[in-house]
Amino acid sequence: MSTFDDRLQTAEQQWQDASPKHLIEHIYLRFHQRHREQLPELKQLAMRVEAVHGDHPEAPVGLTEHLDNLMQELESHMTKEEQILFPLLSRGVYPGGPISVMESEHVQHEGELNRIDELTNNLTLPEGACGTWTALYKGLKELQDDLHEHIHLENNLLFVEKKASAPEHGKDFCCGSCQ
Repeated sequence: MSTFDDRLQTAEQQWQDASPKHLIEHIYLRFHQRHREQLPELKQLAMRVEAVHGDHPEAPVGLTEHLDNLMQELESHMTKEEQILFPLLSRGVYPGGPISVMESEHVQHEGELNRIDELTNNLTLPEGACGTWTALYKGLKELQDDLHEHIHLENNLLFVEKKASAPEHGKDFCCGSCQ
């Protein structure tokens, strides 16, 4: 069984030579669409677990609200990518400002995933957890893995301009900060 780092490395190798357009299509279909399915389902499961087991000392109290906030943040983020950044990247334009904003939001998303771990004791189920609680934590693990891979592909492949050949030092040399 491979580790999550192996999964990231495999994904990066699989997509490193893909055109921005193909990588964007993959990210949209594999991650954006999936997150839009995952989060409402997870929010419903969290709501049920909190309602039934809220008095249990290991209950993930506050998880429903956290997932609702994460759902709104991710929807806003993905919409900006789909409407603004992805069309530019598809045309070979790598705007530093919007990319920096998305990378900054990725850091926030990583923090939100860490908060899930805090609320769920690192996705540790209590003894005798019901099927709903088990499904919730399984789904949260999948969301975390998917979002980590999604962010990794964008930060390390999509947001990095691919040049046909490196410019020679001299008058045509650009460090990239002017974009």
